[in-house]
Amino acid sequence: MTHPLISAEALGHLLADSTGQVRVFDVRHDLVDHAAGRRAYDAGHIPGAVHIDHETELAAAKTGKNGRHPLPQPEVFAAHMAALGVTPETHVVAYDASGGMYAAHLWWMLNWIGHRNVQVLDGGWQAWVAAGLTQQTEAPADQAATQPPKQAGQTAASPTSFGAGTMGAVDADAVLANIEHPTFTVLDARAAPRYRGEVEPMDPVAGHIPGARNRPNTGNLGEDGRFKSADVLREEYLALLDGVPAEQVVHQCGSGITATHNLLAMEVAGLSGSRLYPGSWSEWVSDSSRPVATGEKP
Repeated sequence: MTHPLISAEALGHLLADSTGQVRVFDVRHDLVDHAAGRRAYDAGHIPGAVHIDHETELAAAKTGKNGRHPLPQPEVFAAHMAALGVTPETHVVAYDASGGMYAAHLWWMLNWIGHRNVQVLDGGWQAWVAAGLTQQTEAPADQAATQPPKQAGQTAASPTSFGAGTMGAVDADAVLANIEHPTFTVLDARAAPRYRGEVEPMDPVAGHIPGARNRPNTGNLGEDGRFKSADVLREEYLALLDGVPAEQVVHQCGSGITATHNLLAMEVAGLSGSRLYPGSWSEWVSDSSRPVATGEKP
């Protein structure tokens, strides 16, 4: 697998030397103001970058029971990536302005469908600007021809075959069964007050999945907004997991986005093989029969 991170300087050189096999995606987003990402893109972005909207392009239709950012069908997502110019040979780089959490989600989704040559811009848009690299405001000419992905019941374009997926996912039933008969450890990427159930700004019920441990995804970053070193991340995750192997870790958050930031951090640390619960807390609490815990303890 390609190293999951790339620096702004390395991306600048890559774009300068590219023969057309690099595709940069701008996934800046705001969970409250859904138009903020597009406004930021229009104000300035990495040359050649294509904007992708998390609400309309990286999520399926919401049913009220499948969370705030349900995963699209893999073949639908693959077809959309193909429509955006991604082939099995394309080197994809994703960036945001939120410490990498939205870029990590696209990184995970591409690995999920088997596209291995994908990286996250370490430090995001802020690192690109700080490096004094070129910006542009116009969209690439080929972006106008793309359309949001088709949902279930619609005919999708033939998907590009990216190969076997390298990222695993579990569903709510598996997480529920795991409470009584544990086979994996859940890591909750939300802020500690949300995990403890003291506040809940996004979903109707506060608390956490019983047995889940807390690792706020913001802990993956240094003061400069970039990921901590692999050695530091490895030390922190090994201490938190306390003997649990990476293959027995399942990540969750509010809606399956920030959880991928922790999954990416574990990959950076060399702790490969963890999985994602995509529905996460927003799906979990849509069924009142599922148990909820509060407080500091798992």
